Amino acid sequence: MKADLKPLRHHPPREGEVRIPSGCAISGVIDRTGKPMNGEIMIRSMEVMKERSNGLGGGFAAYGIYPSYKDYYALHLFYNSSIEKTECESFLDSHFDIINLSKIPTKKIPEINDEPLIWRYFVSPLPTKLASSGLDEREFVARCVFRINTRIEGAYVFSSGKNMGVFKAVGFPEDVGRFYRLDEYEGYAFTAHGRYPTNTPGWWGGAHPFALLDFSVVHNGEISSYDANRRSMEQYGYTCSLQTDTEVITYIIDYLNRKMGLTMEEISAVVAAPFWEVIDAMEEKERSYHETLRTIFSSQLITGPFSIIAGFEGGLMALNDRLKLRSMVIGEKGERVYISSEEAAIRIIEPDLDRVYAPQGGQPVVIRLKGEEA
Repeated sequence: MKADLKPLRHHPPREGEVRIPSGCAISGVIDRTGKPMNGEIMIRSMEVMKERSNGLGGGFAAYGIYPSYKDYYALHLFYNSSIEKTECESFLDSHFDIINLSKIPTKKIPEINDEPLIWRYFVSPLPTKLASSGLDEREFVARCVFRINTRIEGAYVFSSGKNMGVFKAVGFPEDVGRFYRLDEYEGYAFTAHGRYPTNTPGWWGGAHPFALLDFSVVHNGEISSYDANRRSMEQYGYTCSLQTDTEVITYIIDYLNRKMGLTMEEISAVVAAPFWEVIDAMEEKERSYHETLRTIFSSQLITGPFSIIAGFEGGLMALNDRLKLRSMVIGEKGERVYISSEEAAIRIIEPDLDRVYAPQGGQPVVIRLKGEEA
């Protein structure tokens, strides 16, 4: 198991010292036409829900922000020191063609401190390494990410997709956004999270979103099935090193979509599957469909209260647990769709909505860019 990145820790406050009954704050927005939006709107959205956070973690995922490097994997890394950076870059250089590398731009603010070294690499797998591995390109990249995160102490890849990036830290989300200069990024979709940690102390790598390749997840709630889900995913080659439920949700989505070929709608029917008594009352065709998914993918069923926003290439998915034990509101205005824990966080950036509604428990809201429908 990966050791703690101690310099990435942030002392005040600690879990147990601050407990926020309302839980985390999540927010997201997507423009179905792919029109870029400025990241500043997500900072404003999260400011409204500050009481849901306690300063132990905040972060953002942004899609479409690297158009000049859209064909390359954007690796975002935390380092404890230059020693780990040198070791990790040696590994990257032996497995990838590094097209560009630089520090991720940040702004010094008093609210964010004890920051690690934060670097960004645009890479493409070396053809010889990829061919000899016998893997497809995305599996090759995913395995390299896991190798860095489990074998190079003091180095942590926290984002690894194409034309997207995760930006996270210890702090309140609005401060994290200013720290990473989110207002200098434009993308077609954003998600955001303000953390109240349920099981782990606050540290930079443990903040949301959690990401693997182009999948990212922000999550409000707590998963009671974590141990069963973790054991299941580790059987398929995933390494759950952070002891947090949101990490395993990300891997479940990656496994079901990338490896098993399920759509996001089908994934929702697995992770938030209807109760058996509900399935038994369905018409034959629908009953057979849900029985099959529940039987084949029983270990990927998630239990406990949750609301999540999952980002993926070309879209977002919003999903509640089947009992709807966590709040989630959807707002629509023209081609833009907004998702948040509270309606106020939507109206602060779009007061004049065409439609506002709360999805039912276990019923996904999947929004894709036009032309990329499933």
